[in-house]
Amino acid sequence: MHKIIKNTALLIMVAAAITGCSSKKAEPKKQEVYKPTFTCKQEGIAAPRWTCIPEVPGFYAGVGVAEKSAAGIAHMRRVALMNGRSDLAQQIESKIKDKMEGFTRATGNGSAETVDKVTTAVTKQVAKVDLKDSKAVDMWNAPSGAIYMLVTVPEANVNKEVKKVYKKTVDSSFKNDDALWQQFQSKQALENLDKEFPTE
Repeated sequence: MHKIIKNTALLIMVAAAITGCSSKKAEPKKQEVYKPTFTCKQEGIAAPRWTCIPEVPGFYAGVGVAEKSAAGIAHMRRVALMNGRSDLAQQIESKIKDKMEGFTRATGNGSAETVDKVTTAVTKQVAKVDLKDSKAVDMWNAPSGAIYMLVTVPEANVNKEVKKVYKKTVDSSFKNDDALWQQFQSKQALENLDKEFPTE
C-alpha cells in the first residue's frame, strides 16, 4: 500500500511537471533585420555609393572617371563624360544580352543556335545606339583631384531602340522559316518583349 501511494505521488509530480512545461508559450524567434554594412570607398575614403554601384531607377547608369589634369576642369569633365558613356554602353550591352537570351528562349523556338544568332545580332546593333540622350547627373571630387561622374540614359529610350532592332532582325532573318516566324509574331512573344523592354 505504501509503495502504491509512493508511486501515485511520483506520477502526480511527473504529470504536474509536464503540464507546467507545456503551459509555457514558446517564444517566437526574433527575425534578424538585414543591415547593409557596405561602405563605398574611393582612394581610401568614404565616397557616394553610386561611384561603386551606379544605380538610378528607370535609367541605365555608368560611372566615368577623369584624373586630375593641367588642362583644367572643363577638359576633365569631358573626359569623365566620355568614360561614363563608355561604361554605360558596356552595361547596356551586358544587360540587353541577358534580357534577350531570356526573351528569345521564352518564345519557345527551342533552338539554342537561333537564340544565340538573334541575341548576337541585336546586341551588336544596340551597341551602336547613339547615347545622345545620356547625361551627367552627379559628380564627386576625389582627394587626388580626380572627378567621378554619374552618367545616365533613360531605360525607355534604349528599350525602344532594342525593340525596333529586334523586330527588324527577326524580319530579315526568320521570315523565310514560316514556323519560326509564327512564334516570333505570336501575341505572347510580343507581350514578353514588352515585359523585358518596357518603354512606358
